[in-house]
Amino acid sequence: MSSTAMAGIVLSPAMSWSQTDDTLTNWAGNLTYSTNKLTNPATVQDVQRFVTNQSQFKVLGTRHCFNNIADSKHQFLNLSNLPADIEINAASHTVTLGSAVRYGQLADYLHQQGYGLHNLASLPHISVAGSTATATHGSGIHNGNLSSAVAALEFITAAGKTVTLSREKNGDEFLASVVHLGAIGVVTRVTLDIQPTYQVRQDIYENLSFNELEHNFDAIMGAGYSVSLFTDWTNKNFSEVWIKSRLDGKPITLPTNFYGATAATKNLHPIVAISAENCTEQMGVPGPWHERLPHFKMGFTPSSGKELQTEYFVPREHAFEAISAVETLHEQITPHLLITEIRTIDADNFLMSPCYKQPSTAIHFTWKPEWPEVSKLLPLIEAQLSPFFAAPHWGKLFTMPHERLKTIYGSRLTKFQQLVKHYDPAGKFTNEFLKRNIWGV
Repeated sequence: MSSTAMAGIVLSPAMSWSQTDDTLTNWAGNLTYSTNKLTNPATVQDVQRFVTNQSQFKVLGTRHCFNNIADSKHQFLNLSNLPADIEINAASHTVTLGSAVRYGQLADYLHQQGYGLHNLASLPHISVAGSTATATHGSGIHNGNLSSAVAALEFITAAGKTVTLSREKNGDEFLASVVHLGAIGVVTRVTLDIQPTYQVRQDIYENLSFNELEHNFDAIMGAGYSVSLFTDWTNKNFSEVWIKSRLDGKPITLPTNFYGATAATKNLHPIVAISAENCTEQMGVPGPWHERLPHFKMGFTPSSGKELQTEYFVPREHAFEAISAVETLHEQITPHLLITEIRTIDADNFLMSPCYKQPSTAIHFTWKPEWPEVSKLLPLIEAQLSPFFAAPHWGKLFTMPHERLKTIYGSRLTKFQQLVKHYDPAGKFTNEFLKRNIWGV
């Protein structure tokens, strides 16, 4: 692992993407990118030369976005050949690394050195730069999204200049730049907060009623370091409750009955019909943080494979009301759904984060690959969530128009537009997604 981390990023066979001479697709296969022109620089100097010589392009990471946020009609830049150069600073409790490093690789390396991160997303396959740029998250009422661990960013602007922004030195500009949606430059290095490594156990309960969640939301979602609820919206029931408990040297005893839900007797996949082979260890067996916080193991195909994903963030105080609003559509949703996951995320201070200054609850949909049907459902779901000012995940499928996003983000959107104009005045990093959602054109 150490040699892999220092020499560059090596893609596992499970994460190879569909590619022919004529096409590039995203991980799930639902999106074919608009060009197959892909450049793979080996050094940061190569990146600077490339940026300077291009009029318009986008960076492709691990391609886990389900919409066209990273799409380009012109040219792609892939940073996975850059050295990872992972550097731990014990004095500042940080780690600095090449932006293309994936969380699974970084986590394993950190653990070997005696360190950990505050949280991980469901999948360890995603890159650090792509995840933090889109406010991707794990779960836990006291855990901010992955962006909240970012202490500094190094990126190359449209002019080919290298800029470093840090939490310590750059204040509001840094807070505006962390969740940047790929709009301000090519991120080459990221610095993250780290902490001593720790142990986590994972326990699963089956069949929690909506009624119990309504009356015990905070207690249920706060029952572990990270908690996830899974439902297919039938019978007002959560088929599974995943509780990830941080041990910190102390044993934890969990009850056999959890608000009416019963302890699972075997390892489970969030989608009941799928084998749990690819899932991280359960049944209360303690293990390193990075082998329990994600739902899926690094070396296996994540989630279900071919799928679509949508996610909306609502203020935590309105969580159950929002869940109930979605439940009214269960007859339309369930036939096209694989599973829905409910998670909580703590507030942060990033301008374009859906969790800006508000503890949030995320309602996540993993859909069957049936876009014609799903595309008709999303406006219905968004309408149900409209009273709660639900914000979509930037890297997943949504249909909200720019005017609605302006209402949700308010003056923050204007400030972000100003930041983008500062670093990319001619729109070198823009694309159809940014034009539509950020600029409204």
